[in-house]
This record gives sequence, C-alpha cells and structure tokens, in this order.
Amino acid sequence: MENGLNERLIVPKILQESKNIWRVALPGVISRVGSFGTIVATQSFIGHISPLDLAGYALVQTITVRFVNGILLGMSSATETLCGQAFGAGQYHMMGIYLQRSWIVDLITLTILLPVFIFGSQLFMLLGQEESIAKRGGYISLWFIPFVYNFDFSLTIHMYLQAQLKNKLIAWISVFQFILHLGVPGAMSALSISSWFLVIGEFIYIFGGWCPHSWKGFSKAAFLDILPVVKLSLSSSLMVCLELWYNAVLVLIAGYMDNAEVAISAFSIW
Repeated sequence: MENGLNERLIVPKILQESKNIWRVALPGVISRVGSFGTIVATQSFIGHISPLDLAGYALVQTITVRFVNGILLGMSSATETLCGQAFGAGQYHMMGIYLQRSWIVDLITLTILLPVFIFGSQLFMLLGQEESIAKRGGYISLWFIPFVYNFDFSLTIHMYLQAQLKNKLIAWISVFQFILHLGVPGAMSALSISSWFLVIGEFIYIFGGWCPHSWKGFSKAAFLDILPVVKLSLSSSLMVCLELWYNAVLVLIAGYMDNAEVAISAFSIW
C-alpha cells in the first residue's frame, strides 16, 4: 500500500522535473542546431564550386574557427556560472554587469587571436598542408573574420538569457537565422549576415526592455574586477577547448594524406 502511494507521488514529480529540464534545454538545442546548420549549409554550397574551395573551407572551419570558437565558448561558460549565481542570489542587476564584462574580455581575446585568420595561408603551410589548399584556406579565412566576431556576443548572451529562463527567444531567432541563411546568395556573405541577424535580434530583446531586472544599461562597473573574470574564463576555456580540438586534429592529419583535397573534405563533412 505504501509502495503504491510512493509510486503515485514520484511519477508526477519526475514528469514535472522533466518538463522543467526541457523548458531550458529545448531552446538551447534548437539554437545550436540552427547555428550549426548555417555552417553546414555554407559548406554544401561551397562544395558545388570546386574541390579546392571545399578543402580550403573545411580547413578553416574545422581548425581555425573551431580553435577560436573553443576558446570563446569555454570563456563564455564563465558567464553562465556568474549569471546563474547572481540569478539564484537575487542579484539581478549584476547579471547585466557580468554580461558586459564578458563582452570586454572576449572581445579583447578575439582581437588577439585575429592573426590566425589574417595569416591563414602562412599558418596552414607551417602546419604542413599543401600549398594550393593552404592559399585557398587563407583567402577563405579572411571571409570568416566578420563571422567569428558574432561569437563574442551570441555565446555570452545565450548564457545570460538561459540563466533567466528567457532562452525561448534564442530558439525562434535561430530558426529565422537558418531560413535567412538559405535565402541569401553567396555562401560566405550569407554566413556572416545570418549570424549577425541572431545577435541583432538578441540586442533588440535585451535593450528593448524585456530584461528589466537584469539589464540596467551600460555601466562603468563592467570595467572593475575584470581580472577574476579573466581567470575564471581561461580555466573554463581549457576544458572545452581540449574536447573540440581533438576532432580538429583529425582534419589536420588528413592534409598529410595522398589526395589531400578529398581527404580533408571527407573528414570535415563527416
């Protein structure tokens, strides 16, 4: 009798907990699929141009972009920690300050990493890639510069909104982002435009007053106590980077194989 009563009590609790988890997780899943889909769609478009362009794109996207994305994604996880703590403690005004601090730290970090895109050809040749693929990759890497700067805002805003259970917006904008991406001619132009469409939509949501408790406007306090944020960001970055870079090494090794164009393209598509 007692066991039956416990089962009747625990099942509703499990269902409610699952509902709460999916409330947070599903928008995050949709946004990640949408963001990843734009990169995959761009790759499929470039694959129709030439095998050399596909190999060059694969080299940049899998090695250079993933290298930078890994660092910024890891550093942005510090924003998730700080905003989550502030939200739980009821210090809502600090969430906006933490977000601004993360923008400053990530923006400086990304600018420091910019030479890996500017000198892409030299970097790939230094890593032992074929000259033709390295030069094509170096050209394509320049087109990625406007795209990667969206990471500074999109990754941190995702964490900021998710901590407040406001990430449904991200899911909807990500869907529109992917649709917009498919409708814009020019693969690399579409990638940059659609990625910034997501960021602009998030800016409108935050600055438009939909986060009244956590966003009080820009503050000089964002420039204070940045060093602890840098330390937390770097330690968080290391954990994520190792996981992402492991897969990137496979594509790098593929460049040493015979018929490197096909090998790099195949590994990146996989």
